[in-house]
Amino acid sequence: MYKSYFKRTIDGVGAVIGLLLLAPIFIAVTVGLYFANNGKPFFFQQRPGKKGQLFNIIKFKTMNDKKDDDGVLLPDKDRLTKIGVFVRKTSLDEIPQLLNVLKGEMSLIGPRPLLPEYLPLYNSVQQRRHDVKPGITGWAQVNGRNAISWEQKFELDVWYVKHLSFNLDARIFFLTFKKVLVREGINTVNTATTEPFKGN
Repeated sequence: MYKSYFKRTIDGVGAVIGLLLLAPIFIAVTVGLYFANNGKPFFFQQRPGKKGQLFNIIKFKTMNDKKDDDGVLLPDKDRLTKIGVFVRKTSLDEIPQLLNVLKGEMSLIGPRPLLPEYLPLYNSVQQRRHDVKPGITGWAQVNGRNAISWEQKFELDVWYVKHLSFNLDARIFFLTFKKVLVREGINTVNTATTEPFKGN
């Protein structure tokens, strides 16, 4: 009952309340990133959702589009703006995903939506992470986030799918606040983004 009905209701109500409470921060970050990224405060990218169906995820844009002399984008760490560093460390870049939750493409809690090119790289067990909607935060995020290996992330994602319940979601919700406050596992060492998944 919770998985099929109440979870969606909680997602919708939670997303509305979250957007209302965070509106001042949302506006301030949007304005700051508008000037830092030449009028582009948001980042849109296709991600697979439930059953692998693609949707456009919305995040705050923490990196600019600067290129080298050959027209190739500079490394991620060189494109991360000063305000982008702050937004990422405080996890404010995730706020726009509340709009994805309202649209029914994401849940407040679930496995994080990854890149479409990873889909054919999953084994049969890892593919189960797509049996539920992806989330803004999840079991893997409160148990290491970018500081753990891909294999560990997928194990935690599949464990979540198997044990999904209101109590587990509530636990993840409150643990997320703790992780944000202490800024655990935001980035892997010396990188602006985590290393790409290359298969098993």
